[in-house]
Amino acid sequence: MATAKKATARRKPAAPEPAKCPVCKGSGEVSRTVRVGRRQRVAGQQTGICLNCLGSGEIPADD
Repeated sequence: MATAKKATARRKPAAPEPAKCPVCKGSGEVSRTVRVGRRQRVAGQQTGICLNCLGSGEIPADD
C-alpha cells in the first residue's frame, strides 16, 4: 500500500526592507539653516520635509 504525501505549508520569503534615502538617512526630515536680515545672518535651524523622498524615508522609484 502506497502512502500519500502530506502537503507542507511553504513560507513566503520575507520582503526585502526598502533602502533608506541617502539625503535624510531614512528620517524623512532635513535641517535647514534659517537666515534673516539684509546681511543674511544665521538665526538658527529648522526641520523640513526631505525633497528627495518627500518625507517617506525610502529611496524614490526610478520611474
